[in-house]
Amino acid sequence: MRRLTILALFPLLLLLSCKEGKSVEKTKVIFDTDANNELDDQHALAYLLSNGDYFDIKGVTVNATPSGGEINLHYDEAERILKLYNLSGQIPLFNGANANFEDIIASDSLEGDGSAAVDFMIEEANKGGLTIIAVGKLTNVALALKKDPTFAEKVRLVWLGSNYPEPGEYNQNSDPASINYLLDSNIPFEMVTVRYGDPSGTDAVKALQSDIQEKMVGLGPEATEEITGRHGDTFSHFGDYAINLFDHISMHGTTPSRPLFDMVAVAIVKNPSWGEANEIPAPILENEEWKERPNNTRKITVWENFDKENIMTDFYSRMENYTLPETK
Repeated sequence: MRRLTILALFPLLLLLSCKEGKSVEKTKVIFDTDANNELDDQHALAYLLSNGDYFDIKGVTVNATPSGGEINLHYDEAERILKLYNLSGQIPLFNGANANFEDIIASDSLEGDGSAAVDFMIEEANKGGLTIIAVGKLTNVALALKKDPTFAEKVRLVWLGSNYPEPGEYNQNSDPASINYLLDSNIPFEMVTVRYGDPSGTDAVKALQSDIQEKMVGLGPEATEEITGRHGDTFSHFGDYAINLFDHISMHGTTPSRPLFDMVAVAIVKNPSWGEANEIPAPILENEEWKERPNNTRKITVWENFDKENIMTDFYSRMENYTLPETK
């Protein structure tokens, strides 16, 4: 694997002024999420919304993965987070794919399942400079490329998923055909590895339940209208909802904690120094196993070895000192 320099990999992200007082150019983002699965999606979206000085958030798209239920449940959970930030109706939210890539294209129609999110992605890509942070299955992105082959030239795809080079991982197994379709295209593809149980993956970026309970009380903007959480109760701050989400999920380890996998994908787009990026020949999935293609001229980027301390410190800091995105 060849280590990429930050300047080589992210020229658009480093358009900093040489003159004092000029800010970083914001990264235009669509956040593609299976929002009702686990709790890391909600924290990733909240972290993204709290970094309005870094991100120009064009919209949120949802898809359905097995553990999170039908597409409407993912939409509703994403909308809860937007409401807690008083951004519902201001940041667009679209339903994406309920079914998987192969099932949708087998129907010979790209105007049904997932089309609202797909059309929105294509529309925003045509405006230039778009990054898609995808933290679930890749069905929506693959459908956008299938519908518009020029889509690949207009976006940067940062995907949270895979135990690469080992098999398995939830997002990957939810729709492997969509991954292979994208790997065999020319779309800029960056894989933010999960690697269950391995300190080199996002699985190592954990939030302690005790820290969430202590640090998140009342954090985030005050919602003008309370939301009812997916486990019941009402909330007017994301921080209190975060505590509730941690209270209703199983914890891992002798010190109870839960990885915030998805948030890491947002963090390394914000600050590439918080992870290590390596360029490799694009592999392919065969029967849920990775097959290397060392002579493949098509290259992708693999992210690993994340700076847990700085990422978690920035997360808590942003929850306390958030900057909301500008909306039109």
